[in-house]
Amino acid sequence: MKKTLILTILLLATSLFTAEKKIVRGVDRFKLVYELQLPKLERKGTLWIPLARTDAYQNLQSLIIDSPVPWRKTRDAEHHNELLILNPGPDDGGKRITIRYQVERTEKNPHTEVGDPKQYLKADKLVPLSPRFIPFASKATKNLSDDFARGKALYQHVLGRMRYDKSGKGWGRGDALYACDARTGNCTDFHAYFIALCRAINIPARFAIGFTIPADRDTGVISGYHCWAEFHADAKWVPVDISEADKHPELSDYYFGHHPANRLEVSRGRDISTKPAPRSGPFNYFIGPHLEVAGKKVPLKATFEFKRLMPR
Repeated sequence: MKKTLILTILLLATSLFTAEKKIVRGVDRFKLVYELQLPKLERKGTLWIPLARTDAYQNLQSLIIDSPVPWRKTRDAEHHNELLILNPGPDDGGKRITIRYQVERTEKNPHTEVGDPKQYLKADKLVPLSPRFIPFASKATKNLSDDFARGKALYQHVLGRMRYDKSGKGWGRGDALYACDARTGNCTDFHAYFIALCRAINIPARFAIGFTIPADRDTGVISGYHCWAEFHADAKWVPVDISEADKHPELSDYYFGHHPANRLEVSRGRDISTKPAPRSGPFNYFIGPHLEVAGKKVPLKATFEFKRLMPR
């Protein structure tokens, strides 16, 4: 009995230590540098770059845009995401554009927010209001009437049905029908499926994308984006992160109802329309820079580096 108790305590302590290596509770402060180098261009193009913004949970203490190419700010009409528009030309090849953020981010819990949540019942191109989702959502939430409980049941359904796996083709687009059938994918696919299920039973749900700031080190490179979701219940927006819960089962309870402090939201929503608009149409989601010349997309990558301002 005593050995069993000691083992249980050790396992709990190990689990808590492991969890703390992956998330930051409370408040996190960091700098993030978003940098890209322009390729050689034969003619003038248009470049779109997303900009993070201040909200109730992230305070941009400073934002410095260092660009040899003139730029202007704008917002998309529906989600009010901020972005830069630039028009680089043949003389700009090889030039670097750098965006420097200093951010104070607070852990996110269920919260109230001004605005009509019903706008997040509408379909997106890859998150349709398809009858395919209704049986899954109805079965998972059978005998539940409270939207908070129904949202939790859908969270558990997605967590049980899907597996984080980036092999094969089709993943990474946030295609809810693909995720429903393949039962694998990355964070975009997990949360597209969850959002589709919520909307199928009239629960508003929305998508956001940005970066996770590594919790286990205080400086370095961020390899890529991360995304998450929220659903509306009891007059509050409830944060969820199902793909992280799948990768880290010891945090599955935490990721229902929380987003940790160590992240930066860059944009919100899907099918993001801008003026001017890319020839390819609205952005499926908006995290990376997008460059077009003569209506054709030109490959362009950005790098992301961070430094924590309150070392752990």
